[in-house]
Amino acid sequence: MRAKDEGGVTVLAAFALTALLVVVIAVVHVGSAVSARHRAQSAADLSALAAASALDRGAADACSTAEELAARMEGTLSDCVIDGWDVVVEVSISVPLGRFGVRDAVASARAGP
Repeated sequence: MRAKDEGGVTVLAAFALTALLVVVIAVVHVGSAVSARHRAQSAADLSALAAASALDRGAADACSTAEELAARMEGTLSDCVIDGWDVVVEVSISVPLGRFGVRDAVASARAGP
């Protein structure tokens, strides 16, 4: 005679593996978003520094330099504002999040003499 709960551990193990898979996918997506945010901040910092160093050639040249550097770091220069001898830039980097779509990680930085 068989017990009524025979095979119950198999079902429980399947549910546990599914839950573990969901947690791993969530951690990967959160890690991807955090990594993109850090890359966006690095791109913004370097773009602001590059723009500030090119400010002696004019505002248009400074923002052009910032845009070029942001593009090299796989970002998009969203905003470039010259405030006296300071440059304020905003950079965004696209983050693919699977079923959650594509979002932007945005960071800004300020640099000057």
